[in-house]
Amino acid sequence: MYQPNFQISHNLMQYISSVEASREVIKNSPIVPAWEMKFQQEAKVRTVYHGTRLEGNELSEEQAERVMQVDGTSSDEVALKAGIVGKQRDIQELINYRSVLDWINDWGKNLDGQPKYTEEMLKTLHSISVHRIMPPEQCGAYRTQRVVVRSVESGQVAYRPPAPEEVAPRIKDFLAWINGPASQRLHKVIRAGIMHYELVNIHPFVEGNGRTARAMALALLYAEGYDVKRFFSLEQYFDNDIENYYLAIKSVQESNNNDMSYWLEYFSYGLAIELDRIKQAVLKLSQDFRLQKKLGQQVALTERQLIIMEYLQEQGRVSSSDLNDILPMVSTDTILRDLKDLMDKGLIRKHGVTKGVTYTLTDVAN
Repeated sequence: MYQPNFQISHNLMQYISSVEASREVIKNSPIVPAWEMKFQQEAKVRTVYHGTRLEGNELSEEQAERVMQVDGTSSDEVALKAGIVGKQRDIQELINYRSVLDWINDWGKNLDGQPKYTEEMLKTLHSISVHRIMPPEQCGAYRTQRVVVRSVESGQVAYRPPAPEEVAPRIKDFLAWINGPASQRLHKVIRAGIMHYELVNIHPFVEGNGRTARAMALALLYAEGYDVKRFFSLEQYFDNDIENYYLAIKSVQESNNNDMSYWLEYFSYGLAIELDRIKQAVLKLSQDFRLQKKLGQQVALTERQLIIMEYLQEQGRVSSSDLNDILPMVSTDTILRDLKDLMDKGLIRKHGVTKGVTYTLTDVAN
């Protein structure tokens, strides 16, 4: 019977505590709908871009964003609509991973009680992630051949996954554990980390194992109360730290008795870092929410306008030349438009004329 081996270290507890603290701030923040949709869309783009880049996708983040903005299921169709040129496989990988996220969201909406993680779900996510990339008979089908995992740096064999005849029994054994009472007693983040690692370790498919493992772990987090408004992207953390990501996975395979302790610390730390980043962005919007209360209506400010408002909160007064220093990559005309919009909303007032013009907060914005 499957039984994971790990120690609940001080670091692991600390990272999970950080996850919980950030989750509460994000979960209870009164984010206006426009901002919530913006955060979700940005997270989705980051997840698709970094999740496929981890597997060698060469498209840029800007190209990934353009792919995400158009409908379609084939690389030719989407490339034409998005106006991008790239390898068909790379474009198809982006389309597929977007579909994976959509599937997870739809699945999560239809849950009744404690979610069950099944072989059918695993095979479905794999089939979606490799659609039009692998031969149809291999999509959602366990491998029937031996495979090896090679080091990205050296090309040498880094890991030999279980023989094909072991795949189905090991998947069944693992899923029985993840759905069982022993697993339920563990923190959700630990369970997601174990899900991620074990599916990579078993390597049930010829190709697409990393994407499928990450998707299953994400589905667990989303389904069990850790979707955190779907604002975060663990894939971004993994991709930006790709060497340590693979070393953390390798640490289990090279340890005695498959000790997952370091991997779970790495996984939890990544989620803690990502949620802390989102928390800071949410807190930055607190000015917007305070204004909403005072004005009795939604106030959606741009990132530039938030910077202007924060500066005024600290300094009390600002000139356009001050703002040129604060926002060096923004044109004077754009800054003046932002200031006019803030005046129209009743948040700041203008003092003086021509070169002596300064701006202060109105009473409602203080």
